[in-house]
Amino acid sequence: MRVRSRTAAAALITVATLAVGGPAAAAAPAPAPAGVTHEENPRVPEGAVWTEAYFPSADNSGVELHADVLRPANLPSHARTPVILAVGPYFSHAGQTGPEGWPRTGPSSRFADFTSGTDLFARGYTYVMVDLRGFGGSTGCLDWAGPGEQADVKAAIQWAATQPWSTGKVGMYGKSYDAVTGLIGNNLRQRALKAVVAQEPVWNMYNYLFSNEVPRPNVTGTPNAYNGIATLAPLPDDTERYRANAAYEQSHPECLADNLTNNNNPDLDSPYWRARNLAAQARGTSTPLFVTQGFIENNTKPEDMEEYLDNHHGVERGWLGQWEHVRGNETNEQGQLLMGRAGFFDEVMRFYDRYLKGARPSVHDPAYAIEDNTGEWRAQPTWPAPSSYTTATLSNGTYVDDGIASTLTVPAGQQWDMEHFTDPAPPAGLRLAPGDASSYFSWSTPVTSRLRITATPRITMNANAPGNVMVRLWDVAPDGTAVMFDENVALIERAGRVAFDLKSTDWTFEVGHQLGVQIGTIGSGSWRDTPSGNTIEVTRARLGLALQNPRFDVPTQGDRSPFLDTYLRQYTRTLTDVGEGTFPLALRSRP
Repeated sequence: MRVRSRTAAAALITVATLAVGGPAAAAAPAPAPAGVTHEENPRVPEGAVWTEAYFPSADNSGVELHADVLRPANLPSHARTPVILAVGPYFSHAGQTGPEGWPRTGPSSRFADFTSGTDLFARGYTYVMVDLRGFGGSTGCLDWAGPGEQADVKAAIQWAATQPWSTGKVGMYGKSYDAVTGLIGNNLRQRALKAVVAQEPVWNMYNYLFSNEVPRPNVTGTPNAYNGIATLAPLPDDTERYRANAAYEQSHPECLADNLTNNNNPDLDSPYWRARNLAAQARGTSTPLFVTQGFIENNTKPEDMEEYLDNHHGVERGWLGQWEHVRGNETNEQGQLLMGRAGFFDEVMRFYDRYLKGARPSVHDPAYAIEDNTGEWRAQPTWPAPSSYTTATLSNGTYVDDGIASTLTVPAGQQWDMEHFTDPAPPAGLRLAPGDASSYFSWSTPVTSRLRITATPRITMNANAPGNVMVRLWDVAPDGTAVMFDENVALIERAGRVAFDLKSTDWTFEVGHQLGVQIGTIGSGSWRDTPSGNTIEVTRARLGLALQNPRFDVPTQGDRSPFLDTYLRQYTRTLTDVGEGTFPLALRSRP
């Protein structure tokens, strides 16, 4: 049975900030204050009226959530509109991930590009930002997208849908952590949630801190970073209630301590991580979903993306390509779109208008727009859309699990939160020679026609000793120039069968190129492995691949994303003594 949110009288207290910045005088529980306009406080977006609200989370824990509400200034206070909702850790009045030097309080500017770039208020939408528990003006302990934060998302959706100024139709918007909460919203199966836009999310929270029981370099840094965000000091002119909630951790120090220890279990099957496996929880969901994902992302990676999308049975839209941790509208100093494709906000609003207002768009947008490693864009009705599958039989071999080149090289000033973290650059001493004791290679025969490796490669193998293993895929040109385009690692707990997914990919091979499969120790600063020192013999290794024929691509607009060339510079090497090949890499003929 779906639980309705409490009545506005019981669950809502609206607080307006006066033009001079002081708290509003206590008001009778009749009409809510009109709120603050841009003219009264420049932190309020033009065309909007700002109020604040508080309501309980949905888990009966006593957690109180804070919301900043931005209503269209040109509409009466009682006018009903659809609501765009963002829920996350980055909406503190003081700043997103640290103090931003604001001279007075006001709503977060985190998605000011979205509200201004879409003329959101003029289009008749209300925009609501809700602080997850422990952040901003909300009480409670951080929960890393667990049951507590899932209850926060549920409460936020229900609250936004049941306000007197709401049509009852809610869409969610976000990037990174507040894209994660959009995925959570879909998983919660809330009837009021009509559409989700999620840019560069984490599809399974485990993967941000561990890879198949191997810790990532941010395994301790990320929890510490979010503790820092949770303890951001409020601004002097924030309301008394906001300031009291923001100081919650001072009287509950266990919140910060628990956040450092709760998530350090490397076992994916533990109750903690099962509760945060968003991809598995998406099974049978159907909220219309618009996602973006960089295949070569150096922060929130395409891991378990395919599982999430397979489990989701509703309308899907997606921009997938060769970029880093960026927004769909974001540009560099030269004015280049960092995703390479124009019209993100236009497409997002057609999506929202369709599912929150029932307005059929006059422009047809492809379900998926995808950029591969050549920088070319194509349209597809779904992703992935393989033409055929193959299982490559790899060579037997041995390697020494010595962790060569695994010294962590963290950039100075590295920020460890989900919004800013990037993998360390690949070490210059990366060992690639086929005869190197730290790894060995298997080679495909040269491809005879262009083909694309798409979807999520999967490796299975037998190992005769415990230790660590890294698998990397290389696109090798006839002259030995090679690009590493996919990788993952795993802990080998005991001798026997090992199986794991690599990252999802979309990589086109030219005629004459070979696939190189490198198996060896974790020679990368992207993980905090503990080398075993064992010599590990690998037998019966198989690589499952989904292949696609580029000949049937349907072009769509889009330019080469700038990060692709940065990635190619970082991950291109020259391989020597490339073998002739022991397994074919070819598309199966259509019957």
